[in-house]
Amino acid sequence: MTEEFKDKGFATRAVRVGHRRTPEGEQSEPIFPTSSFTFDSAEQAAARFAGDEPGNIYSRFTNPTVRTFEERLAALEGGESCVATSSGMSAILSTMMGLLEAGDHVVSSISIFGTTRVLFDKYLSKFAISTDYVQLSNLEQWRQAIKPETKILFLETPSNPLNEIADLAALSALAKENDCLLVVDNCFCTPALQQPLALGADIVIHSATKYIDGQGRCIGGAVVGDAELVGEQVYGFLRSAGPTMSPFNAWTFIKGLETLDLRMKAHSASALELAQWLEQQPAVSKVFYAGLPSHPQHELAKKQQSAFGGIIAFEIRGGKADAWKLINALEWLSITANLGDSKTTITHPATTTHGRLSDEARALSGITDGMLRISVGLETVDDIKADLSRGFAAL
Repeated sequence: MTEEFKDKGFATRAVRVGHRRTPEGEQSEPIFPTSSFTFDSAEQAAARFAGDEPGNIYSRFTNPTVRTFEERLAALEGGESCVATSSGMSAILSTMMGLLEAGDHVVSSISIFGTTRVLFDKYLSKFAISTDYVQLSNLEQWRQAIKPETKILFLETPSNPLNEIADLAALSALAKENDCLLVVDNCFCTPALQQPLALGADIVIHSATKYIDGQGRCIGGAVVGDAELVGEQVYGFLRSAGPTMSPFNAWTFIKGLETLDLRMKAHSASALELAQWLEQQPAVSKVFYAGLPSHPQHELAKKQQSAFGGIIAFEIRGGKADAWKLINALEWLSITANLGDSKTTITHPATTTHGRLSDEARALSGITDGMLRISVGLETVDDIKADLSRGFAAL
């Protein structure tokens, strides 16, 4: 972290960290859209490539705009290093490929993004890296699933889309007992609402595509942790394999971080109001939102998070048919599987985000045919309710 901002507040760090003004004296962070960088001499070029002298070499792994984003996000998460990647999925891939080897084992929450499970089951398995799945909030299942070859405990909290909460302090203690790394996907909360490293996690992963951008413009990801695991091992994979964030996308995410604190508070406030309203709808059998007292991990969420985020899942009594009817009756809510946008979005997880999972895997994850997921945007919440009311009327 830039030393002069080390003791500053979250919002100040989100606006200021990582920007080193050029001789032009710019106020906004510059974009460096260049593939390579020049050297003063052959000796300097050799020193840069050997790692004996810091500095820019090639934008696959050194770019000033990307570095500004990395330093800023690391400062917000409380990490020593950050590696920015081309997508959230490439952040997960880079972490696994950088830290694991053939014969290693991963214990993962079953309540993860569908594509993450495909990555583990279909692709990591090709490299003799095995994965077992457990219920996110069942600490005893985590304990029983750990083997001598287990290297990583992986989870999302809150989970997608059920808003299930993991006890990070308890999982951190379990990981340390078994010489494992605790890797937490913090996409739903962002560091504005939750800081897993402070709760004992070793590595934090982000899909910057979501709330860090906040306006649905760019694809990107990030890995945050210490200087050795992330700054050397994950970075080493990125340098060689090249799942690199572009300078333009990095600049967009830098701008997103400037308003992250404000936006996450607004998303959370509207989502809580909407979740309370959804609980009152006759067609809804259950609402999954950690901000509701009815949520089984409500007290844990209050302890770990400063607010509850913008994602709500709820079940329609009429199953898939009525879930689709509701979606199709909406006038302006966006039907898309993305989340974290300033625009409210709605999707049917069983046939979109988790559609590639088997019926059994979806059932174990709690994804029913009648479930809908809403990413609550920044519109007037009464207008969101009004459009959803059209959907309920169609039932």
